[in-house]
Amino acid sequence: MTTGINSDRDELIIIRQELAFQNEEKEKLLIELGIANKELAFQKEEKGKRAAELGIANKELAFQDDEKGKRAAELGIANKELAFQDDEKGKRAAELGIANKELVFQDEEKEKRAAELGIANIELAFQVEEKEKRAAELIIANKELVFQNEEKEKRAAELIIANKELAFQNEEKEKRAAELIIANKELVFQNEEKEKRAAEKEKRAAELIIANKELAFQNQEKEKRAAELIIANKELAFQNEEKEKRAAELIIANKELAFQNEEKEKRAAELVIANKELLAFTYISSHDLQEPLRKIQTFVTIILENEDKNLSEKGKYNFQRMQLAAGRMQQLIDDLLAFSRINTTDHKFEKADLGAIIEEVKTELRDTIQEKHATIETPELCAANIITFQFRQLMYNLISNALKFSKPDVPSKIIIEGKIVKGSKLNNENLSPEKNYCHITIKDNGIGFEPRFSERIFEVFQKLHSKEVYGGTGIGLAIVKKIVENHNGTITATSELNKGATFDIFIPAS
Repeated sequence: MTTGINSDRDELIIIRQELAFQNEEKEKLLIELGIANKELAFQKEEKGKRAAELGIANKELAFQDDEKGKRAAELGIANKELAFQDDEKGKRAAELGIANKELVFQDEEKEKRAAELGIANIELAFQVEEKEKRAAELIIANKELVFQNEEKEKRAAELIIANKELAFQNEEKEKRAAELIIANKELVFQNEEKEKRAAEKEKRAAELIIANKELAFQNQEKEKRAAELIIANKELAFQNEEKEKRAAELIIANKELAFQNEEKEKRAAELVIANKELLAFTYISSHDLQEPLRKIQTFVTIILENEDKNLSEKGKYNFQRMQLAAGRMQQLIDDLLAFSRINTTDHKFEKADLGAIIEEVKTELRDTIQEKHATIETPELCAANIITFQFRQLMYNLISNALKFSKPDVPSKIIIEGKIVKGSKLNNENLSPEKNYCHITIKDNGIGFEPRFSERIFEVFQKLHSKEVYGGTGIGLAIVKKIVENHNGTITATSELNKGATFDIFIPAS
């Protein structure tokens, strides 16, 4: 019995300590009272529901009246215990007298209250951490604690007069029974709320963990951005220095360009002078040089005709050699004049029919064509934007070249074709992929030449054969290349010995 009383005393001490702690917490909970007021409104609605439960409580009170008879017998036992407790009153103070009388009742209630106290203690620790969510529960607990403080103070005084107070306690017990029923229902409701809040707390804890990770990631990103900004600032400073250097270089470059422009103007003036000198040379070549040659040829012809009987065979041979040399000199001057006129003549482009130009050339070379038993075929031709005068000379040179270098015992056959092709389909780095080109092919079945001479044959004065075998000045194909270049095009030659030659010309179609 003493152990039970000591246990109650310990519980009372713990409760008083908790009250002191809760009184300190009350000051902190004042801010939460606003939320609590809303909860009180909710509780008022709940009271309406609990009113219905009072009917059940009244029935329970009737049952408790029956129990009172049983408890009256228990009071006799309590009175006997009070005699023993009177000897111990000096040590136990005023609380022991009433404690002995209540022990019988409290033994039955302790089993219920022990579980409630354990739950309450756990809930109190949990409530301290969950203050924001459990505002409503704290308000109810505060009211109950105030009520319990008042009740405990009353009980301390009533312990001395416990026997007289039993009747009053029975009435109080009836009230408390009803309150316990309400409290139990409230506890059930609070437990449900706690479960909901516990679930919400877990969600919020997970959200907080994610938020903390996000904050940590953002902090890392900020540090990276800060480092990048530092690097960017250094880069900007470096770029500014480079810009200043470039500005200085541009100033120097502008001065250099100004100097180059002055030099170009000087060179342009020199070119004008050179062109004038070239025109003068052309005039001299076409008049002053050709006049003596014509006189030499005329006098040689007169001597051979008039003095044929008086000349020895060796003299005749020497005069014939002189006549041939003058003819070659005349041809060389004509070719040089033609080569020089390519750059000095006006570059007037016009849409022309290649077929008509080829027919004109065939008419000029009719005697040679008949002599070589040659055929010139033009299976497909295209119109081209050309300098007509120059292109006629180009065709004349290429066709006459093919006739000159034909095989002696084989009739000459020349095939000329022309078609429009896209630059992107031609494997030639000198041509623009976006432009259309007129591709002209001149192919013959003559003696051809070795592939290693495919570039050399377009150079001035380049001859692959001696003058005794094939005549000519070695300027014809150089004139052809110069004409193609005047048309912003390219020309290539492919051949093998005794397998003929093919010339491919590419000029812009427009």
